[in-house]
Amino acid sequence: MKRIFWLTLTFLIAACQASPTPAPVTIDIIDGDEHIVHITEARIPAQIFREAGIVLGSLDKLYVNGDEADANTALDCDVCTLQIRRAVPFNLVTPDGEQELVSAAWTVGEALAGFGIQLHVTDALNPPAETALSDQMTVNYTPSRQLAIRMDGRVLPIRSAAETVGDALIGAGIPLIGLDTSQPSPSDPLPADGQIRIIHIREEIELAQQSIPFTTERVPSNELEAGTEEIIEAGKPGLIVQQTRVRYEDGEEVERSIQAERTVREPSPQTVAYGTQYALKTAVVDGQEITYWRAIEVYATSYSPCRSAADRCYPNTASGLPVTHGVIGVTRDWYLALQGQPVYVPGYGYATIEDVGGGLPDRNWIDLGYSDDDYQAWHHWVTLYFLPPVPANTIWGLE
Repeated sequence: MKRIFWLTLTFLIAACQASPTPAPVTIDIIDGDEHIVHITEARIPAQIFREAGIVLGSLDKLYVNGDEADANTALDCDVCTLQIRRAVPFNLVTPDGEQELVSAAWTVGEALAGFGIQLHVTDALNPPAETALSDQMTVNYTPSRQLAIRMDGRVLPIRSAAETVGDALIGAGIPLIGLDTSQPSPSDPLPADGQIRIIHIREEIELAQQSIPFTTERVPSNELEAGTEEIIEAGKPGLIVQQTRVRYEDGEEVERSIQAERTVREPSPQTVAYGTQYALKTAVVDGQEITYWRAIEVYATSYSPCRSAADRCYPNTASGLPVTHGVIGVTRDWYLALQGQPVYVPGYGYATIEDVGGGLPDRNWIDLGYSDDDYQAWHHWVTLYFLPPVPANTIWGLE
């Protein structure tokens, strides 16, 4: 009997010392747009959700009083608000393609960070990183690239997610001004090697004057002595003004083109009178006095029947006389006007114009005739004296 008493006493004492039952608490549960007030003695969020009939997905997130928490960790708060952030699918579009992802992040930037995408301030992201992530949202993301802008002898590193070179430069605060351009061109996509060169271009208009030479008209004058000339009316050159466009790239001239040309003054011809009055003169040549009406400097060579630079011997002149000492050859126009004209050549003597020198390059070149037996070589300048009578069809401009 005593034994039963002590067992009963011990049980009563143990029962009095047991932990008291936790008092029920009120839990605010926010699940999307739904607000649930749940009274429970449970302290484990997962147990509370089961009581409230709430299923927490594997990718959903739990926040206790605003801080992310584990659903299996007991609450450590007297007043608790449990907020569920449901995971939602969204489409991520990048230059590599499109994929569907699921995230319980609050914002687009947080969602991308959860997938290991570290955003740079120059990345292209639409919608922006701070935008709330929503169900079936499409997120367009283009990561920026490292670029090197070469300009004015220096290299400026930038990052850009632009589609074209021009947009990348604008985004970096380096817009192309005026005629400036770039390599690659502003409309081209970003280059694979990241190298962009800015070319500063300027164009200038230059005005230049160009002279137009005047022509000279020669007229005979009976008042002037042959061999003399006089300007009757002075010529005036004309004037052309040219407008030239000059293109410079990075300070170096690369192109020059005439844009316009205008004649501001036409040239005025010059009129020169040449004398036709021949006066007989005398001179002592080779120790003898000769009378002449004209004397000019000529270059003299010599020839003979078999020394005429031809493929065979020619014994006769154009006039029919034999080739011998005392006949000279001249250009064809001189021959036609002066055939038979007597002349005197110092060191050669008296002669008449009787032949045409086929190889003579100009008027002031004569060929002195010789026979093959008495041939002498001539190759020098000499004075040619024209002897009386003065022919009626004189070539006034003998020179």
